[in-house]
Amino acid sequence: MPTHVRPAVVERWHHIVEHGDEAALDDLIADDAVFYSPAVYTPQEGKALTLAYLRAALAVFTGRDFRYVGEWYSAGSAVLEFTADLDGIHVDGIDMMHWNDAGQITSFKVMIRPVKGLHALMPLMAAQLGQS
Repeated sequence: MPTHVRPAVVERWHHIVEHGDEAALDDLIADDAVFYSPAVYTPQEGKALTLAYLRAALAVFTGRDFRYVGEWYSAGSAVLEFTADLDGIHVDGIDMMHWNDAGQITSFKVMIRPVKGLHALMPLMAAQLGQS
């Protein structure tokens, strides 16, 4: 059975999640990055919007028993499966990321289930993003 080595980008992402390292997050995201939200129809294009959504997600999931439970890698991309508890609602989800040759994330897509969990997440994210 082959050994799968965690890509450096994924290692950096785990460091950010575990330590809330804002400077490392800024360095990890490419200028042309795109964030795909499970609740917003249109892609959020550009580094500023991608950073805003990722920072909001990090804030929302901190202290909510968030943990990664599975990871899959290929050249330039990864899928990370996670679980969390949103005020008594168990949430399962995946983060799908792609990165460039410079080791910066160019695409970050989040999927959440069940729909009850997504409905619990939406107002929490809106509050972090300053939306009503």
